[in-house]
Amino acid sequence: MSQPSLLEHPSILRFLFHPRRETPFDVTNDAVVVRFPVDRDLSLGGRLHIAAPEAPSILFWHGNGEIAADYDEIGPVYTGMGVNLLVVDYRGYGISDGMPAGSALLADAVAVYRQVREVLAALGVRDDRLFVMGRSLGSAAALETASHAQTEIRGLILESGFAQTIPLLEYLGGVSLTGVGEEAGFGNLGKSARIPVPVLIIHGQEDQLILVENAEALFASVPHPNKRLITIPHAGHNDLMMFPKLYFEPIRRFITDHS
Repeated sequence: MSQPSLLEHPSILRFLFHPRRETPFDVTNDAVVVRFPVDRDLSLGGRLHIAAPEAPSILFWHGNGEIAADYDEIGPVYTGMGVNLLVVDYRGYGISDGMPAGSALLADAVAVYRQVREVLAALGVRDDRLFVMGRSLGSAAALETASHAQTEIRGLILESGFAQTIPLLEYLGGVSLTGVGEEAGFGNLGKSARIPVPVLIIHGQEDQLILVENAEALFASVPHPNKRLITIPHAGHNDLMMFPKLYFEPIRRFITDHS
């Protein structure tokens, strides 16, 4: 019997993903619920916060301990900036079917992207000003999406993203992966070097989970001349929004400049 790949190994999945299901108590506003079929009898759920039919849109991939409904309080901030926000759950999260898996995260990100314009258009939302954003674990989904989308999207935003998978897995799991090459991981750094659209990277200077050096490495690898790195002083991994002017204003300006 073949051995599971690194990103599917049970010992890795236990600390790479922390799924939870959506409950009625998680839902705090009237965001539009959307679904994306990604496999036979399996679909992912998402929540779309609409600013206006003509507004630019962000396809957002969240962190490993979050669900789409967690962004119900954040959605109005984006709509207040004139941006539609679509947050999609991974397998096993929120209202999505299935169980989390590393390779599925990448495949599903592409499957969702291939359907997102049709979904937006069906809801009367303009579909030609699309941005992709990923936070923490979501940086892997966002980079996979952008590597396939190429110039079909207006730009890519990475928040608290990681450059290399193996050091992160060793830190999260307290395991040694000596001799395991980065090709066994998500390949974020290699993908960032092939992104042909503007990129905004935001990271907390005091992030102890994914060190700021990850953001610097990703930034250095991006080939597009229109790129920007924002490091927020005193911010860690999960509190960047506590500095709203330093966090939301660069996002608003990035979307405005490239819409």
